[in-house]
Amino acid sequence: MHRRTRLALLLALGGLLCGCGTAPGDDGGGGGGGGAPSAEEKPFWRAEFTGAAATRPSEESWNTETGNKDAEGWGNDELQYYTDDAANSALDGSGHLVISARPAPAGADLPCHTQKHCPWTSARLTTEGKVALSRGRVEVRAKLPTGTGLLPAIWMLGDNGVEWPGQGEIDICEVVGGEPRTVYGTAHGPTYYNEKGIGDSTTLPADASRTFHTYAVDKQPHRITWSVDGEPYFTLTPSKLPAKRDWVFEQDMHLLLNVAVGGDWPGPPDASTPSPAEMTVDYVRFYGEGRA
Repeated sequence: MHRRTRLALLLALGGLLCGCGTAPGDDGGGGGGGGAPSAEEKPFWRAEFTGAAATRPSEESWNTETGNKDAEGWGNDELQYYTDDAANSALDGSGHLVISARPAPAGADLPCHTQKHCPWTSARLTTEGKVALSRGRVEVRAKLPTGTGLLPAIWMLGDNGVEWPGQGEIDICEVVGGEPRTVYGTAHGPTYYNEKGIGDSTTLPADASRTFHTYAVDKQPHRITWSVDGEPYFTLTPSKLPAKRDWVFEQDMHLLLNVAVGGDWPGPPDASTPSPAEMTVDYVRFYGEGRA
């Protein structure tokens, strides 16, 4: 979600690598682990989002980024202004975190990269500097908003202090625009980013907004496996990278949750775009080794 992939070329790239469009349950070239943790396995960090309605997520674990990224529009000419308002990110009182993209209040002065004022507000939460995964598995159980112009994302960035794309990015899950049943998983690095990002997709049995799914990545030495509901659909190893083989994922990586609106990918919202468009997160769990 940083300097976002411009088109669904991910699908074509993924097809060349491992056969894309597989449904959960099909290997799709994945294999190599990535399934659900055993009953005995315990997370070293978890966010279960218990608390009163309208409560902001804990600042011990979460940062809330704000703005429209000045001259970049968050790298994708996006139309949302990220806020730290409870209207855009708060607990619902029933054990969930809700990130809401909604039309900006009338007359709000929210500077936008592509126009004078951003027409939407949303939220972007990160665990940067607070919680990170070194090796192991991250699981996020969530319902994701679907509709024209929406791009909800669950993803990770590297903590190596290098400027993007050398920083490394793992997109655990993206559901783009009018593709409500397609889940994209992608990796970006120094020589494989934007439309050159390497990944694949899988197909849900119904729209991502209809029910909760568990989106996960298992990050092991020289191997990353993406899965949905415990079923792997893509595995990346250094051998699948461009000739330079610049693998940058042997490091701590922090988590990001956001709902973007508009931009080059997925395109603009329209009258059919739901408002508010809500990402409802049941839990986040990190297994293995990391910082918490």
